[in-house]
Amino acid sequence: MERLLVSYYGDDFTGSTDVMEAMASHGVATALFLDIPSPETLDRFKDCQAIGIAGTSRSETPAWMQQHLTPVFEWLRSLNADVCHYKVCSTFDSSPKTGSIGKAIEIGRAIFDQSVVPVVVGAPQLKRYTAFGNLFAAYQGNVYRIDRHPVMSRHPVTPMGEADLAVHLSKQTKLPVAVADLAMITMGDADLRVDQLASNSGGIVLIDVDSEATQAAAGCHLIRLGRQFGGFVAGSSGIEYALLNAWRQSGVVTGHADFPDVGPVDRLAVVSGSVSPTTERQIRKAVDDGFESISLDPLSLVSGDSDGAVDAAVRDGIQRLRDGKSVILHTALGPTADVGAHMDEVPGARHELGRALGTVLRRLIESEGLSRAVIAGGDTSSHALRQLKIEALTTLLPLPQTPGSPLCLAHGSYPPTNGLQIALKGGQVGTDGYFAQIRDGRKN
Repeated sequence: MERLLVSYYGDDFTGSTDVMEAMASHGVATALFLDIPSPETLDRFKDCQAIGIAGTSRSETPAWMQQHLTPVFEWLRSLNADVCHYKVCSTFDSSPKTGSIGKAIEIGRAIFDQSVVPVVVGAPQLKRYTAFGNLFAAYQGNVYRIDRHPVMSRHPVTPMGEADLAVHLSKQTKLPVAVADLAMITMGDADLRVDQLASNSGGIVLIDVDSEATQAAAGCHLIRLGRQFGGFVAGSSGIEYALLNAWRQSGVVTGHADFPDVGPVDRLAVVSGSVSPTTERQIRKAVDDGFESISLDPLSLVSGDSDGAVDAAVRDGIQRLRDGKSVILHTALGPTADVGAHMDEVPGARHELGRALGTVLRRLIESEGLSRAVIAGGDTSSHALRQLKIEALTTLLPLPQTPGSPLCLAHGSYPPTNGLQIALKGGQVGTDGYFAQIRDGRKN
């Protein structure tokens, strides 16, 4: 293969496409696989300089991580990329029992045999910022400390009740967490101070990013620390944005790639398991833009008669599509419709809901020969996409105004979904007109 700049594992599917979009938009050809590929499949993407695995660890237990991340990290290590990234959501939502970032860092640290793991979470491109170790995120034009964020402080699975990421991580790992804060990384002798901090940390070093300037500094620190301690890192796609800045300065990457608009399709199918108010607004706006909305009962999709509920959803979707309409099948319209407490009474229900929505979408694609589709919801996407029998994704159309939810091109051996254009949208991501934007195939 080409020299690999980055290998990575995304803890959910939407986050995995976020990294792919960041790299591809800056001229770094990237392939994202749904599992460890065969040598023959990998060879089809031998010209890529970044290789990723889309995973589900954000919604899994530490025991699951130990079993499933270990072979993936070992495979990623075998690729000998300059950097190997455990990619997490830029809102850092996680807990000791679900999606433990601390546990994932411990596993990677052991496999890559390095004493220090750098972490970068801030990504101004996504309106995420870290200052003195505290995380801030934007919502509706305002920036909130993450434990006061109107959405993430009330996340249905992993609510963020702590903004200090060192404190947050201390509940998930015994590894010490040191912070290379804004005061340190803006000093004249920042390199020396960060190196000393890392050498004395014995665990995790969180590097603040609150601006383009500190992001550029973080990229240089990541490269330098990688040479000293090893290439395994953790964090949001802020890792890639920081590295790309440093690589552009050194001439490793060109910094730009052109992606023309792909144009409209006559019909688009969307499935959504998100309870986010952002997705609620997007669904309501899509109805104004000509979409048909179909409300699904999430409990029926995970009940003993889930097959019947899936069949009914497919019938409704086909009817609307044959009327010439784009369709959105959703299990909630915002947080007031969240039935998560009842879902949690059924073991594995959240995962099963994603799989059911994926099955609905696949059957609509098969029946109607759809060429474009969307899955909304981070955890939903992670489990739904696997039902589409897709092996790999590449970037088809980045969305520079709302990065993190590109239109992708699917690759695989199953004819109905090989060549499918699909977008995976996290609950908090995208403008209100996102679904019409994807239907119309335009960047802006």
